[in-house]
Amino acid sequence: FYTAFTGAGADGVLLQASSPTLWFWLSAIALNIVLVYRGISGGIEKFCNVAMPVMAVCALVVLIRVLTLGTPDPAVPEQSVINGLGYMWNPDFSKLGDASTWLAAAGQIFFSLSVGFGIIINYASYLKKDDDVVLSGLAASATNELFEVGFGGMITLTASFVFLGLAGTTAAVQTGTFGLGFNTLPVVFAHMGALGNLVGVVWFFMLFLAALTSSVSMVQPAIAFFMEALGVNRPRAVAFTLALGLLGGGLTLYFTEGGAFWSTLDFWVGTFLIFVIAAVEVVVFGWVFGVDRGLAEAHRGSSIRIPAVFRIIIKYVAPVYLGVVFVAFCIQNLGDSLQASMATTGARTAMIVIVLVTCLLLVVTRMGERRWRAAGLDLDGRQPLGD
Repeated sequence: FYTAFTGAGADGVLLQASSPTLWFWLSAIALNIVLVYRGISGGIEKFCNVAMPVMAVCALVVLIRVLTLGTPDPAVPEQSVINGLGYMWNPDFSKLGDASTWLAAAGQIFFSLSVGFGIIINYASYLKKDDDVVLSGLAASATNELFEVGFGGMITLTASFVFLGLAGTTAAVQTGTFGLGFNTLPVVFAHMGALGNLVGVVWFFMLFLAALTSSVSMVQPAIAFFMEALGVNRPRAVAFTLALGLLGGGLTLYFTEGGAFWSTLDFWVGTFLIFVIAAVEVVVFGWVFGVDRGLAEAHRGSSIRIPAVFRIIIKYVAPVYLGVVFVAFCIQNLGDSLQASMATTGARTAMIVIVLVTCLLLVVTRMGERRWRAAGLDLDGRQPLGD
């Protein structure tokens, strides 16, 4: 079912009127556009104010059910909730020697906290100077990790271990996040008996809300970018973003064989480039803007203060750490990653898309710079040059 629904068997099978996936995709696109067209306060904020609590309730329902499973099969007493939690929390130190582990971890946290691809920078631009960004940042990151690790991790890994055992869970984890979430968990829910279908509905509804809250937050920076760089109004920026989204989504729906297209985009954009850009941001904050100046700006209006040790971490520890991980990845894994990105038509097309979109963004940025300078503005588009 998963292979048929995602078109993993062959390219082009999803672009048919009879494909339920096509209609679900169009519905998701429509929801995104409606929410972002209504703006930050009228669309995104109102939706998230409802979606986030509902998502938390759904996660708690599923987590409680998983943690109360005990040992469902007395014939295999080792497949218990306690051992499932141990599988998740007991580290495998041998993985620390693999640079791809560190890159994946850094890329995941950067992606999860929206660092490295403009989202935080965009939404920060709507704040007032005296808004408390320190406490807000702490609350956002803590809540995010509660959902991601405390809910998502303990639900998926623990439930998989209880019903599939060590070998089955290890195999499921090796398929990646999508395989674990959409291949393995339905099997787990099927083992839960009468309540399994209900728990599955709650789980996938939660994932849908999580995806939608993420996608609308990602679309808004693109719209703001086109509005400010090209000087167009919001409807035109939404239309431009929609056109690009439909084109990219259409390619994703066509090149589905083996998931090569979207997995290539996910790695190079969602892990590698986010890692690189976030590293640049750290260096700019610590060395160009200045860590002392940056922390002073952060503390404006804050009710708590960032510990002094983070001056050292931001300026020295983080850049060195990120640099070492990047160099180690290039030595150990870059060749294999590039080879995998050229192995199939879908993967090669994804690399072409990345290059073309990068060129488009550079051209639009250059157009915006010229427009701002011609209007006597600095690069934030607001203040006169020299002020």
